[in-house]
Order: sequence, then C-alpha cells, then structure tokens
Amino acid sequence: MSTASWLLVVLLVIVVLLIVVPLAICIYLYIFDEKQDQHAILRNFPILGKVRYFFEMIGPEMRQYLFDHDNSGKPFSREDYKHVILPAKYKSSTMSFGSKRDFDAQGYYIRNAMFPTQRDDIRVDNSDLVDTKVYKIKEENLFSRKEKIHEDKSKPWLLADEDAVVIGENCKHPFKVKGLIGMSAMSYGALGDHAIETLSTGLAMAKGTWMNTGEGGLSPHHLKGGADIILQIGPGLFGVRTKDGHFDWNELKRKSELDQIKAIELKLAQGAKARGGHLEGSKVTPEIAEIRGLEPYKTVDSPNRFNEFHDVPSLIDFVEKIRNHTGLPVGIKIVVGSAEDVESLAKFMKETGKGPDFITVDGGEGGTGATFQPLADGVGLPIRSAIMIINQTFKHYGVRDRVKIIASGKLFTPDRVAVLLGMGADLVNIARAFMMTVGCIMAQRCHTNTCPVGVATTDPKLQKALVINEKKYRVANFVLSMREELFNLAAAAGLKSPAEFEEKHIAFKDDKARTYSLGELTREQVKQTS
Repeated sequence: MSTASWLLVVLLVIVVLLIVVPLAICIYLYIFDEKQDQHAILRNFPILGKVRYFFEMIGPEMRQYLFDHDNSGKPFSREDYKHVILPAKYKSSTMSFGSKRDFDAQGYYIRNAMFPTQRDDIRVDNSDLVDTKVYKIKEENLFSRKEKIHEDKSKPWLLADEDAVVIGENCKHPFKVKGLIGMSAMSYGALGDHAIETLSTGLAMAKGTWMNTGEGGLSPHHLKGGADIILQIGPGLFGVRTKDGHFDWNELKRKSELDQIKAIELKLAQGAKARGGHLEGSKVTPEIAEIRGLEPYKTVDSPNRFNEFHDVPSLIDFVEKIRNHTGLPVGIKIVVGSAEDVESLAKFMKETGKGPDFITVDGGEGGTGATFQPLADGVGLPIRSAIMIINQTFKHYGVRDRVKIIASGKLFTPDRVAVLLGMGADLVNIARAFMMTVGCIMAQRCHTNTCPVGVATTDPKLQKALVINEKKYRVANFVLSMREELFNLAAAAGLKSPAEFEEKHIAFKDDKARTYSLGELTREQVKQTS
C-alpha cells in the first residue's frame, strides 16, 4: 500500500473517532434519555441535560479552585487551608503586604500589651529538640514547583513544668500535659489505618500532646505511633462491649492498663451530630468489625445516648465507677445547648463533691465523617458561646478549679486557640486540620469510603496515596508551629506563657466599631441562653 493510501486510511480513522463515534453516542443518549421517566430535563433536552449534570458534578471543585474568594469557601476557605498546610509542610506562617481579615466585621481580638514580653523572658521548655523534616521551595513557576525536603531540629515549645496542665490531679494516674493542643476524636473506620498511624506517629514526635481514639475504640494503629491516648467510649460501647452489647468492665480494665492510655472520655454528644455515630457498611472491614464488636460490612448507627445513665446523678455515678475501676482521669464530651443544662451539672458537682476530671466541649461548627445535615446545621451552640457559658457557670458555682475544659470546633489557627484559652478553655482539640496535614483536600466524601487521597477511607487501593513516612513530619510540624505561635501571641499580650491567657486578654468588637470586655460579653451570653 502506498504512502498516500496509508494517509487516507489514517484520515478516515480520525474522522470516525472525532465525528462518527461522538455522533453515535449522542444519538444513543438522545433515544435512551427521551424515553426514560426519572429526569424531566433529559426527556426534553437529552444532550444539554447531560452537559448540565456534568457541570453540576464538577461544581464543587470548580468553585474551590477557581471561583470562591480566598475567604469565602465553606466549611474551610482556601485561606483557612493555607493556614494549616504552610506550617505543616514548610513550618512557616509568614506573610507579606497585609491581612485578608475583614476588620470591619465583628469579631474577637487579642489585647496586646504596650510593653510585650521579651522572647528571652518567655517561660518555655525547649530543652529536647524534635527531629523532623521540612520542605523548602527551590523554584516555583506556573507549571511546576521544585522543592527539597531537609532534616530539621525544631524547638518543641512545650509548657514549663509549672504551667503544665494536670488532668485528674487526685486520680491514681493523673495525666500531665505540656502542650495545649491535641488531636480531637477521630475513629479508626472514619479514617483509614494509614491516617491513624501517621497521626499517632507525628503527635508522638512532637511530644507533649495527645490523640483521642474517637468512639470507634482503640486500634493497633493508634498504638503503633507511640502517642499518648485518650480512650473515648461512645453510646455504642465500641471496643469495651460484650458480644450481646453490654459494657465489658474486664476489657476496659485491660485497655486502661496500657501505658499509652492516659485518660478515658465518655462521648455524650458531638458538635456535628448531637447523637451517636454512623458508619457506612463499606467501611466496616473485618478488622474494624472485630475491634468494635460488629458484623463486617454492615452499616451501624450508635444509640442516641448511653443506656448506662439517663440524668446527671447517674452520669456522675458512672464516671466515678470508671475512675475507681481504672485509676485514670475520666471526662465527658458534651455539646452545650443551654445554660440550664450546664447549671444542673455544676450544681450537682458543688453539692456532692463529685464530677468528671475534664469536660470536652464541642462546638456546633465541628466536623464529622458522617451525619445528617439538619443536625450539623441546626443543633448545638458554637464553641465560643459554649465555652463562655460553661466557664462562667462553673465559676459561679465554685467548681471551675476542679475540672479541666477542652474546647473543640474549627480551632485551626493560633489566634483562634488563644481566644478560646482566654474564654476559659484549658486545652484545645483539633480534628480536620490534622486531616489536612496528612493529605485531606476537603473532597467531602468522608462518608462514602471513596476519599481520593486515602485519608477518610479503609480502601487499601486508595490508602496507598497516603505515605506515612512523609506525612508524619507534617503532623509534627503543624503542632510545633501552632505552639510556637501561641507563645508569640502570649508575648504580644505581655504574658510569659499561653497558659496565662484570661478573659481580660480578649476583646470583642461589634460591626459598629464598639468594643466590649470578654467578662461583660460572657455574663450577657449566659443571661440570654438561660
């Protein structure tokens, strides 16, 4: 066959591929969609309807990367994402030109001192350096970025011994914490084993912090990294339940004797779902089923609350029983709905001398692997309102010094953490920001088991994207950067340690440029919600 003939054949093939095949597909779709009765728009406009659905599918990604403003994306904006990734990857939070915050809008501010604390006067424990790795950009242009990762010995920015937070001072085994930031509850099952092990390893590297198991219970992957652990127990009793679903005191005792288990938390509620947890059957692998005491690949919903107690007195009795059984500090995780609920707890603690060693307060803006939108959008007070209510109420009843308060709810930057510390929190939990450090791109597929970056999935094929030995350094760097910046903010406020933040160091500015002390705002908040 001649060269001309070959060229003619190639040309014909190209014509078929570019014209005939697409035309045949369009004709097929037209005939098929015109006869279906499920989608009205496809019956009248089969081809244009397909185009519409295509753009609808890629809409979230298009908005995230092209159309949303830096501060407008939800639940986290592009700017929010950068506030996590830059410290985690480059251990840097430097910026130029000016802030992107809307200073005309109402918001909270840290009151700076006229004479800040000198860095040499800061009260900090930097005695043992942390071996980590940090990226450095060598060259960056429109289509490529050349980076080099190098070893780094970083200061841990731990609290001095005199400022350390002790949970359960009167327990047989109190939990001493030298960092104010830890990982909030994220279960194995909601996250895959790669993510859990990476988080545990990175947190252990950073020292002075902790990870919460989530209501899915303790797994080998939590333990593998070596981090200090708060063992959470939810209404489903996963990890401490018998085969018939009752509380297994022997199993609780066995797990409480592990060196890494530092405290136990009873999850009454979560900000994004004031109820028990939900896990799709596709995520319930045989290993997860064994850990939780479930059937593999069967969707599970926890009860809305514990069957072991039904009011404040029975709750506190159960807390006391666990503390006596294990010797560990015992806390509760709640979502504040009203000052009346908080008051009933504080009043009982004052009258009986009993109570939890710590209370984790989750804000309504908190995240989750799976919940129902009406619960996430409409139930539970936001974290700032909740902390002000609980701090003021516990002070009023004289029991504030007996319990440590841990705050959680989108606290992913040092200034947000500092404001919550000033409002009354002793410690802070972070969840979604830690997910970002191990690769989360906010695809919002956590409940489907199809997380494209291998974080919120138990699918081995997808989890291979998450490289533990690389992402563990990002976890550590994020913690170290957050702690360093907290000390810098404390120094700007004239303090020697972020553990010294109080109400007087925080101010609120409304949209008319009027400022209020936090104490005034707190009392008004409690009055309105009573």
